[in-house]
Amino acid sequence: MSITETLLRPYLRDAAARPLITHYDDALGSRVELSATTLANWAAKTANWLTDEFDVEPGMSVGVRLPAHWQTAGILLGCWWCGARVVETGPDLAVTFGTVSEPAPASGELAVVSLDPMGMALREPPAGGAFDYVSEVRVCADDFLAPPPVSPDSPALAELSVAEVLDQARQLASKHALDKESRVLSTLDWTVPDGILRGLVAVLRAGASLVQCSSADPAKLSDRAASERSTVQFS
Repeated sequence: MSITETLLRPYLRDAAARPLITHYDDALGSRVELSATTLANWAAKTANWLTDEFDVEPGMSVGVRLPAHWQTAGILLGCWWCGARVVETGPDLAVTFGTVSEPAPASGELAVVSLDPMGMALREPPAGGAFDYVSEVRVCADDFLAPPPVSPDSPALAELSVAEVLDQARQLASKHALDKESRVLSTLDWTVPDGILRGLVAVLRAGASLVQCSSADPAKLSDRAASERSTVQFS
């Protein structure tokens, strides 16, 4: 079973409509909530696009060079759903997800991610023949109906296998006493692999909810923790 199915199945079964990720971007003054259902839809669209456009199969490498953002969460879960190995850079990449300022990858294609709070596409087509991620996945199905079998030993995040990602995430969740009632306020960047493990996967492994603050204004964090009723803070 893939990382994505392992992480999302309990939410979709027990709390599909509950806010799973609340994302703040203080540079834009935005706040966006995603339920498990909506996050799963974005992940499914991403997985469908990767398999249809790039023939991504378990073990293939996909580059992710993005900040902590709700769109990044959908991309990571989409990659893992079709069995891809998430890396930052390297050879033999099928595609790299990056921003408009991201240079062309050493191999494979570039998918430019808008990081728009409301999930809007880029205002102008990206240069150099790159893909506009949102425009591409918007037409893809909301369900990933035929996920491939993914081995526990399959590479998933840098040098970590599927089993190692899930085990390390479980250990981190236990270390921070995370459970289904936890609401994590985080300013962590999702670096590969440590930031992604602690800031996203451990939270989902525990069945908790995440309040992710990007471009965080330190002066706002105390009030935000109170208004969002956070129980744990990561920084």
